[in-house]
Amino acid sequence: MTTSGQICSREVVFTTRDTTVQVAAKLMRQHHVGTVVVVDDANGRRVPVGIVTDRDIVVEVCAVDLNPNVITVGDIMAPELLTVREGEGLLQTVEIMRYKGVRRLPVVDRDGNLTGIVSIDDLLEALTEQMTEMTRILGREREHEAQNRR
Repeated sequence: MTTSGQICSREVVFTTRDTTVQVAAKLMRQHHVGTVVVVDDANGRRVPVGIVTDRDIVVEVCAVDLNPNVITVGDIMAPELLTVREGEGLLQTVEIMRYKGVRRLPVVDRDGNLTGIVSIDDLLEALTEQMTEMTRILGREREHEAQNRR
């Protein structure tokens, strides 16, 4: 069974709650991503506590003329963060995303440390590959049947 930990991106752009929105936007631009995971540093552990997207910045800061050099990511991040464990199956991950209406989930190890991020794009690619393999089974089944009936 393929897991979220196997398909997630291990290169996660992250920052802390006190980072300004301006700095977060620069991180997104520098790393060509639309999401920054907000973490608390607990004794050298990166524990995800929030997520901020480029859309959050536009809607929560730019659209209402707030100063991105003053507002922090901690001010605009959603109060409740969903994560997925590395060993979670793909269908369970899809269910979590569907239930909460999110397109990205931080991936954590069993101790809650940030290890990656999985997106709907990652899931679509992995599930498409699995569906392709299933169609190959059908083709082989027909070949096998045709050979046995000769």
